[in-house]
Amino acid sequence: MKDRPAVILLIEDDETHAMLITRAFEDVLISHEIHWLCCGDEALDYLFRKGKYAKPEDSPRPDLILLDLRLPVVDGLEVLRAIKGSLDLRALPVVILTTSRNDADIAKAYSNYANSYLVKPMGSDMFREMMTILGNYWLKWNVND
Repeated sequence: MKDRPAVILLIEDDETHAMLITRAFEDVLISHEIHWLCCGDEALDYLFRKGKYAKPEDSPRPDLILLDLRLPVVDGLEVLRAIKGSLDLRALPVVILTTSRNDADIAKAYSNYANSYLVKPMGSDMFREMMTILGNYWLKWNVND
């Protein structure tokens, strides 16, 4: 890993889910910071450094993007398409983290180059375990430098 905390961009409209994810990442023994955005259009501004995110210090490049599919204004699949369609951003790992088990959603996510598709478990213990494993895999074990 780099000599700085790992940057996680969490794009999630449900505040309860965002808090659960943030708390679960406390178990990941890797220095990290989570930037939480609740809608797709704001995520695109952050990633493409527009508006209030124009300065790089206001929009550090994420080492991992956790993306919900059901977002207000611009949905998660549109955000995914924009990320994977950009030469500057396409190498960023994007993990779809959603409640949808819909086969069409899964197929669309992977056909738009999602790196992983995870369905949020119902129980808080299982949710925490999934986030710990996810964090360790993408931020500690996976080699992407």
